[in-house]
Amino acid sequence: MQEQQITELLGKLNQVSNEIAKVIVGQQSVIDELLISILAGGHCLLEGVPGLAKTLMVSSLAKTLALNFNRVQFTPDLMPSDIIGTEILETDHDSGERFFKFQQGPVFTHILLADEINRTPPKTQAALLEAMQERRISYAGTTYDLPKPFFVLATQNPVEQAGTYPLPEAQLDRFLMFVRVGYPSEKEEIEILKRTTGNSHCELTEVLTAEDIIALQNLVRNVTVSDELLSYAANLARATRPVSSIEAKEKTSEQLKEHCQSVVEHVRWGAGPRAGQALILCAKAKALMAGRYAITIADIQFVAPAVLRHRILVNFQAEALNITPDNVIEDLLAFVTLPTSPLQ
Repeated sequence: MQEQQITELLGKLNQVSNEIAKVIVGQQSVIDELLISILAGGHCLLEGVPGLAKTLMVSSLAKTLALNFNRVQFTPDLMPSDIIGTEILETDHDSGERFFKFQQGPVFTHILLADEINRTPPKTQAALLEAMQERRISYAGTTYDLPKPFFVLATQNPVEQAGTYPLPEAQLDRFLMFVRVGYPSEKEEIEILKRTTGNSHCELTEVLTAEDIIALQNLVRNVTVSDELLSYAANLARATRPVSSIEAKEKTSEQLKEHCQSVVEHVRWGAGPRAGQALILCAKAKALMAGRYAITIADIQFVAPAVLRHRILVNFQAEALNITPDNVIEDLLAFVTLPTSPLQ
């Protein structure tokens, strides 16, 4: 790809952010993380209380992309066939023969908004697993490929709210990033009231096509990463894993000091190798969005909370002390040794 084409694509990325800002007030870091997950070719889960424009943010992003978009409102009575599709009995009007035809569900799209995904039982949540991982659907012995690119952008309410079903760890791990959406500042909230209580209406422009996104994803893969930063990302993922009681008996007190105390005391399960892959891919996407072709330590540290928070399971003691995975990640970022050449 020529340098001019690359510059044009990166310019379109900035234009996407500007288009979304016409509708969404603030939340720039959330928008950046959404774009990072798309450029890295992964799925994104957004969590926040009702009314924080999670659904509007995803639908606005979809309007700036020349892609097919479907929304599924997850409810307690939603069935797997409502997502992936089902076979229907049809009749050939010429011959009179009857046959089964697969009717594709809303998952056959480029962008699937799974709205309030944790308000439906685990059986239906699991229907998305194969689609998210394999980008295809199997039904009645036949495999159907999903369009390219394919993204699941899901929203969920905090699990403390009534009527929620916590997502299984296996499905959480399928999400490249887990983004928390917070309350707006006072200034932003006043601007929200100003924009949404009048007669003004904003039309969003389509900026990126499917071919553009696939080209950007290929560019992300070509971003340079040094061996030192690869080692740092691996060490960061490995540091999330607590020492088992068997391992602890085999190590001296000096060796145990190598483990972050917050992880030893408060983490039940740590992140797997997929976390390291996600750290590097997301950091590459972050660098490309900034117009750089090599990642820095700051890129990894920026994406670390969204990449790791849903891959760390804290124990009962941590829950009793109100210690969250984000607190553990903060300690890890301070604990894990920085590479000697962080800018390489």
